Amino acid sequence: MKTAPTLFISDLHLSPDRPGLIAAFHALVRGPARGAAALYAIGDLFDAWVGDDQLREPLAASVAKAFADLAVSGIPIYLQRGNRDFLLGERFAQACSATLLPEAVVHDIQGMPTLIMHGDQLCTDDADYQRFRAYWQDPVHRRRLLAMPYFVRRGIAAFLRAASRRAIAGKPERIMDVNAGAVADAFRVHRVARMIHGHTHRPARHELVVDGRTCERYVLADWYTTASYLSIDAEGGRPVSLG
Repeated sequence: MKTAPTLFISDLHLSPDRPGLIAAFHALVRGPARGAAALYAIGDLFDAWVGDDQLREPLAASVAKAFADLAVSGIPIYLQRGNRDFLLGERFAQACSATLLPEAVVHDIQGMPTLIMHGDQLCTDDADYQRFRAYWQDPVHRRRLLAMPYFVRRGIAAFLRAASRRAIAGKPERIMDVNAGAVADAFRVHRVARMIHGHTHRPARHELVVDGRTCERYVLADWYTTASYLSIDAEGGRPVSLG
């Protein structure tokens, strides 16, 4: 008997400005996810997340309810923070009936230990971004930001998105991809032969040899134009388009 697949999504960047992708998210949760062993959303679920009080907004509330309805049907849901939604917290996870994961975690996926992460920590050639990331990884800076009024945090998020677009436009493509050494180190540190991540928006399956071991790295697609997910079963992984 064939086992149910495990599904992975990343970089949805859900926003009221993209109603078609919001509809695709709900179609995934109502459709393919109902037959899954588990659903992993591993970063940048939202285009911006300024704190769990964002649940007051219709989009956030509808996403949380969709996840919670899926969880009621018996499907485990796992969430990871990305660079756009690094302020996701336990309140949102509880509203989703989901488990909030650390920035890197090893889970048994279809019988194989698998390293799961958003992937931005692998882009070590982008020194400016890594400094930005380190700043917001500091719990003190997070607490200070969350203590600000909601409208102020909204303004800061808009400013950071605009600054990010300007910075990306001026950077060479190569430094925004993962660093090969950082990838190899992650395989070594976590002692796995499979990794799944998003962030780079460069969907692919990569095969590499680390210390004599053949390893595979799946990169998830973003949802800017087309909604999709990675389906992992006992035979391996395959990307599936939702439209």
